[in-house]
Amino acid sequence: MSRHDLYAAATAAAERIAGAGRVAVFARPTAQTVLAVLGGLIAGVTVVPVPPDFGPGEIAHILRDSGAQAWLGDGPDPAVATGAPTLPRIPVRLHARSWHSLPQPAPESAALVIYTSGTTGAPKGVVLSHCAIAADLDGLARAWQWTSGDVLVHGLPLFHVHGLVLGILGPLRRGGRVIHTVRPTPERYAAHRGTMYFGVPTVWSRVAAEPDAARALAHARLLISGSAPLPVPVFDRLRTLTGLAPIERYGMSETLITLSTRADGERRPGWVGMPVEGVETRLRDEHGEPVPHDGESIGGLQVRGATLFDGYLNKPDVTAAEFTADGWFRTGDVACIDDGGFHRIVGRESTDLIKSGGYRVGAGEVETAVAAHPDVAEVAVVGVADDDLGQRIVAFVVARDRAGAQRLRADGGASVVETVSAALSAHKRPREVRVVDALPRNAMGKIQKKQLLR
Repeated sequence: MSRHDLYAAATAAAERIAGAGRVAVFARPTAQTVLAVLGGLIAGVTVVPVPPDFGPGEIAHILRDSGAQAWLGDGPDPAVATGAPTLPRIPVRLHARSWHSLPQPAPESAALVIYTSGTTGAPKGVVLSHCAIAADLDGLARAWQWTSGDVLVHGLPLFHVHGLVLGILGPLRRGGRVIHTVRPTPERYAAHRGTMYFGVPTVWSRVAAEPDAARALAHARLLISGSAPLPVPVFDRLRTLTGLAPIERYGMSETLITLSTRADGERRPGWVGMPVEGVETRLRDEHGEPVPHDGESIGGLQVRGATLFDGYLNKPDVTAAEFTADGWFRTGDVACIDDGGFHRIVGRESTDLIKSGGYRVGAGEVETAVAAHPDVAEVAVVGVADDDLGQRIVAFVVARDRAGAQRLRADGGASVVETVSAALSAHKRPREVRVVDALPRNAMGKIQKKQLLR
């Protein structure tokens, strides 16, 4: 669709919901979803994207918690929405057009309520304002030198920050084009000549495993990875095949994207760069004291700035608990910062900060070392309760092939431990290596480490 037709069709949808409070959008990867979200933003009506892979209980929770008054566009099949409130459905038509100009929504008004994955309980609604989204997209435009001449290609879900806010609203704000491939396969990425490509590590791992598809992206300006750490071997393989060092960035629903490497700056494997414009970060230990910026010491990452959310919907107490007394948001991630301001995300404080034998060990550092083993394709490192050490370091590994799995099982993981010992201190080596067929992941490709601990 042309920009002209896109806005005219979205305005037609906006007129149908004028005066509503919140509407739900069943966020399948379709043009109707894009028009519904854009229509809500034009109308000043808060949009609640509903993941199409959610189950009946999750959908029912989102509809009740958000207070959505209608489905804008097609809703789920009745069998999928069992137990959910019955809402009217307002059609979104690709060929409808309205040339009216609606009043601009207030910048501080709520644009989206994006629900978290619910790994620590029922999904929470993250309220994002128009001005926070605008600030983040403008900051990323400067970091990535993103212009109206760019063509973005991606196939990410349209219910999270990565695929929806960055992947759809970003091109609209810059004035450029976006091609959504519906599924983010190597073949579909290679079929389109974009200047920018978005992917999560799972996508980039698959691209790197298909040399012809990877080489087809060599014409691009930027390959951008996020939502989870990009394994260093995948970074190196992409650089070899495409001639492009990937851009890595960090963010979460509550903060949008706060850190990124730059289009014109250093791109260091395993590091996510510096704060985008308008964002500040700091590290604190468990006692609230500052952590040195020496590239080694790790601490809890805290953030403040123009891109932060307005709170969890209907949960003022939970929102308040996530902020420090002086107004910084506790991300729940642990990180280190070097003396030049470059950030490396170690992982989640609840699962990736391992306290073993009196040492604080970042799982991400150990994972990078394990990934250097020639038979290891994927790895997740966790801390398992141990009477002697407090926590012992356990590596779950996926082998590159059947022969590799046999070698790893035959030596009981000893070669993996040797690989880590050659790169890291003795206290960081895994005490146990478990070979598994696959690692549990969510829809965005993030490894669900809590499932490994069950």
